[in-house]
Amino acid sequence: MFENFEEEYSKLGYKKIVGIDEVGRGTLFGDVVTCAVIMPIDNRIEGIRDSKKLSEKKREKFYGIILEKALAVGIGRVDSKTIDSVNIKVATHLAMSKAINNLRDKNGNEVIPDILLIDAEKIESDIPQVSIIKGDDKCYSIACASIVAKVYRDRLCKKWALDYPNYGLEKHKGYATKLHREAIKLYGPSDMHRKSFLKNIGDW
Repeated sequence: MFENFEEEYSKLGYKKIVGIDEVGRGTLFGDVVTCAVIMPIDNRIEGIRDSKKLSEKKREKFYGIILEKALAVGIGRVDSKTIDSVNIKVATHLAMSKAINNLRDKNGNEVIPDILLIDAEKIESDIPQVSIIKGDDKCYSIACASIVAKVYRDRLCKKWALDYPNYGLEKHKGYATKLHREAIKLYGPSDMHRKSFLKNIGDW
């Protein structure tokens, strides 16, 4: 299923090969979250897929296994106010850069990547990078990053739902479902909604 990007670049001499993906790019509420991860090349986890193709239960299971097996992991977050001020593409790139800067091994030591494999994006970085269209489908380490980012953000949504109980965040995770749009019309947007994303819902 996955193409052998990691093996290819390993043969070219790259050792710290990082997969990067984002989640929450299209939501109306909260942070965009990215994950950067280095996975062992010779010991793949059976059953890994793009996070969108896995049930919540399977994502949760794989999340723990990925964190256990990963050689290094970093999370990057950019909040809704920043998204509104710079636009979502720039904010996503910022979050990816943060995830790279936050890469740590199991002992908490900073890890500097040799090469970045990124799902359909190209960011500002001095580190060599490869943009892979549908990378979460084609590249194992990007798929692992997609799962970690998704579970991490879903857990944030469950916490945010306690602070903002009117919007049903625990159900739709901030996406533009009918329930969410109706709640925004009824209660107005919160301070964590992306105002630049709400133009079709009301005049905020």
